[in-house]
Amino acid sequence: MVHQHGDHHEIPAQHRIHKPGAWLPADHRVHRQYLSHVAHHVDSRPKQQLTPALQEFKELIEGNSRIYMYFVQMFDEIPRKHPYWRDPTGNRQIRDYEHMLQVLNHVVTRAPEWTEAAESVGVVGVPMCSLLDYQMGTPRQVHSFIHSFGHAAFLDPDVNKALKKVLNEWGKYLQTPASAEVLGDHRLGWFGKVGVHDLVEVANAPYKSNMKFEDMFVCDPDAKHMGFTSWDDFFTRRVRDSARPVADADDDSVVVNACESRVFNVSRGVKLRDKFFAKGQPYSLVDMFAHDALAHEFVGGTVYQAFLSALSYHRWHAPVSGTVRRAFVQDGTYFSEPLSETEGEPGVEIDTRGIAVAQGYLSALAARAIIVLEADNPKIGLLGFIGIGMDEVSTCDITVREGQRVKKGEELGMFHFGGSSHCLVFQEGVRVEGFPGVDRQENVPVRGKLAVVR
Repeated sequence: MVHQHGDHHEIPAQHRIHKPGAWLPADHRVHRQYLSHVAHHVDSRPKQQLTPALQEFKELIEGNSRIYMYFVQMFDEIPRKHPYWRDPTGNRQIRDYEHMLQVLNHVVTRAPEWTEAAESVGVVGVPMCSLLDYQMGTPRQVHSFIHSFGHAAFLDPDVNKALKKVLNEWGKYLQTPASAEVLGDHRLGWFGKVGVHDLVEVANAPYKSNMKFEDMFVCDPDAKHMGFTSWDDFFTRRVRDSARPVADADDDSVVVNACESRVFNVSRGVKLRDKFFAKGQPYSLVDMFAHDALAHEFVGGTVYQAFLSALSYHRWHAPVSGTVRRAFVQDGTYFSEPLSETEGEPGVEIDTRGIAVAQGYLSALAARAIIVLEADNPKIGLLGFIGIGMDEVSTCDITVREGQRVKKGEELGMFHFGGSSHCLVFQEGVRVEGFPGVDRQENVPVRGKLAVVR
């Protein structure tokens, strides 16, 4: 939600390139510009009273010696060397934890606005991730090992409980009519010329179609805010069946895509327990399934993972017809990143590609929805769906219950505002083939053909 101020410095168009649908802008200067604006907005006004959840977070930091150490040191440990000197925290745009709380207070008391620069959409999509990006990992090499107070802080269970309260508080606001004001057709509105263009561009890309927003999504183009009653109502908008038909509805050998998403990884022969925190982020089934007994049923199987962008459709759909055997939400981390995926000078630099490269790691740690289906097709057997809330509000909302029968393509649940990824997990011996390539640039359409079981 970029606010325009007198210190605005326009980024040349040729440097503001981003891939529509990605979480963060390709040019990191957009990221820095966002923080510059929001920090200026906060600093140019009297200090505001913190929301109840942020006040409780402040009291946790100041009342717990361990957590106080984390949140003081994480701002001190960023090295003054390349490439950190060009990064926002290196320039001290966010100075310390008290300043961080004030900036967070600004973020969670309003809905995300569009900007006049479409290229800033990645920051609009994840304002908190933008704010906390470098504090999450900030590695410092000490003798022969890497230590990070920021990394430790965002793994801490007490910190994550406090963050959950902050995010839930914001989530409640995003369900209010007041939050819908950002959906207008004005310059900062999501239904402005540029906003609608990017929303439709991303939605049309999978089938190379030419639909209007109202043809793609369930809405009322003649009503205020197209009929959406809140920001959350817009974010969880429904797609029209005509825009996303169920592929091969009567062929139970065809697996359809559970989420409108871009391919991240396909891994075969996954282990029950593996070092998900190691470089390469191997999948660890017992951790992914939150130690549920059904994790053992998938040893040696296949994992398909893909992520959902800020502009994507955010409801989940059944990849096959069958019966829901397990369905539960597992609390987890909200802003943790692996130190193992760093790059550059002696392996301790920040990966400026952001949290999107941490999806394998987050499949084992982040807040997530876990659903296991018993497919009608015996050649498929059990099939796991894991919806991963990567950051921001990260609310995983399951809308089916255990024992319920679902048809291929029917809704399973949804993400509320936040970064998100998902996994489909197949059992060993299931000959599932034909997944889209990891180099595919556009989303794979939800309910479209994903793979075939031979």
